[in-house]
Amino acid sequence: MKKRVVVGLSGGVDSSVAAYLLKEQGYEVIGLFMKNWHDDSVTISDECPWLEDSNDAMLVANKLGIPFQTVDLSEQYKERIVDYMFNEYEKGRTPNPDVLCNREIKFDVFMKIALDLGADYVATGHYCRKSTIEKDGKEIHQLLAGKDDNKDQSYFLCQLSQDQLAKALFPVGELLKPEVRAIAKEQDLITADKKDSQGLCFIGKVRLPEFLQQQLKPKEGVIVEVEKSNQIYHQTQPNFNNKLEELEYLSQKKSYALSDGKVVGKHQGAHYFTKGQRKGLAVGGTVEPLFVIETDVNENVIYTGQGKNHPGLLRNVLFVSNDELHWIREDLAINEGETMQVKARIRYRQPLQDATLYKVDSGLYVEFKDAQSAITEGQFVAWYLGEELVGSGVIS
Repeated sequence: MKKRVVVGLSGGVDSSVAAYLLKEQGYEVIGLFMKNWHDDSVTISDECPWLEDSNDAMLVANKLGIPFQTVDLSEQYKERIVDYMFNEYEKGRTPNPDVLCNREIKFDVFMKIALDLGADYVATGHYCRKSTIEKDGKEIHQLLAGKDDNKDQSYFLCQLSQDQLAKALFPVGELLKPEVRAIAKEQDLITADKKDSQGLCFIGKVRLPEFLQQQLKPKEGVIVEVEKSNQIYHQTQPNFNNKLEELEYLSQKKSYALSDGKVVGKHQGAHYFTKGQRKGLAVGGTVEPLFVIETDVNENVIYTGQGKNHPGLLRNVLFVSNDELHWIREDLAINEGETMQVKARIRYRQPLQDATLYKVDSGLYVEFKDAQSAITEGQFVAWYLGEELVGSGVIS
């Protein structure tokens, strides 16, 4: 019996080639397009992006001679992704919808639909790889970085579980992007030259401020600039009795007051901004560009600093609480009092950084060898051993 695979055909080149490769490998392939969005008022292109994408996905399925259908997941998407996003922004945190979309939609809601269709596996066009090893008589699935360093998307899958990985296939993970395009051209697939999609997972390009304004009402506040020379950055560190005290101290974000700087402009709502943001401040006349160093959603104030090396942007320790800590490799999870040397990143495409994990009673500290810019609450930190992503967590 041929194994059956349901491919999430997104209407892009990567998933198109994934479907082609699986068919070549002898699987019975079914293409499914996920419709996750109904509201076109906040998408940027004039055309309806999901319609165009679903059309391209259908043409690819026809070309490959595989069955195709569209599933409407917009209700679950709104509930699990959009509402969560609004909620996080309201709290002054910055969520990562793509990581969530993989955990909650593609490898959960969508996977259940696929399994109901009798699928053995679900495949996507992600640039990452999966490997399976045996340990103590048990199968363990590894999530590995994609072969293409420029395109590695393992970070977006950092919240998957062993159960989800067991049923997942990533056919393009062994290829480089130009090779994927070349295969699509050879097979005369309509998506061969299609630009990579930007923006929210499966929604298309969304104007984030307008998207957020639907739920979070504009509210005028001030933009404050804090000088690099401010004494807040030049305090003597206290003496610590132990490593734990030091980590706790270093992981604290700075708290600012209006008196720490000067008002340089106005904004329409602190909850629309995120740490490290440079665009959208509309304040000119500074020697170096202004970056958001902190947002205070309670007081509705945005604190900014000049230049990307402003001390308000830099920190080398972050904390993940137990309830937001996730190990893909549960067998490697460290216990209280233990440490682990890893490579870690706090955002997609960031080069991997040397770091040490410290497990404590309430969660996990990640201490980076070098200071990191714009460590942002609500985003994900992911850690690797070699090319294997072993765990992740929400920055608190």
